[in-house]
Amino acid sequence: MRIDDFNNQPKALEAGAAIAPAADQPSKDPAYVAKATKASVEFERFFISHMLRTMRSSTRAMADEDSVFNNRVNQDMQDMADDILAGNLAGQRAFGIADAILRQLAPDAKSSKG
Repeated sequence: MRIDDFNNQPKALEAGAAIAPAADQPSKDPAYVAKATKASVEFERFFISHMLRTMRSSTRAMADEDSVFNNRVNQDMQDMADDILAGNLAGQRAFGIADAILRQLAPDAKSSKG
């Protein structure tokens, strides 16, 4: 894609024009809402886990040779703890990512944390 292609976008997408929702509203189906909620929370868990893993790798890169952060046993335990922490934070929807995704996938669904 070239930079010139951005000038050739349809007028309906310019200036923040709203896109009409689909005629068949799947957001009213409870099974769809449950799946969308589970997927959005799981994505938030993945995002938080990736962020923690990236932060932890930075800490390991800056650590001294004899630091506890460079011990492989400690790294495995920290990775497990970070994954559990990410799951707990996502379950509480602490970052709001799941709620934002759910508002897009099922706008009529009520947001219920936990």
